[in-house]
Amino acid sequence: MGTDIDLRREARALLQNTTLYREFQAEKEEILKHKWIESEKLGYDIGFERALVDWITHHRAGWRRARHSAAGMN
Repeated sequence: MGTDIDLRREARALLQNTTLYREFQAEKEEILKHKWIESEKLGYDIGFERALVDWITHHRAGWRRARHSAAGMN
């Protein structure tokens, strides 16, 4: 019989293999890149929330289109 720790590890492994999780991770990486670039331009850390809102507002739709086209999802 598996322990709670074993069950949590198994659940985490299953989650990490889902398309939804991989998409979330890819978006998060893009947001962090955007945060770094914009912070460098301004000379101070703009913070994750500001970067998130700006990236979603200005870049998310195009990023998704390009990502799905490259993956043959269109």
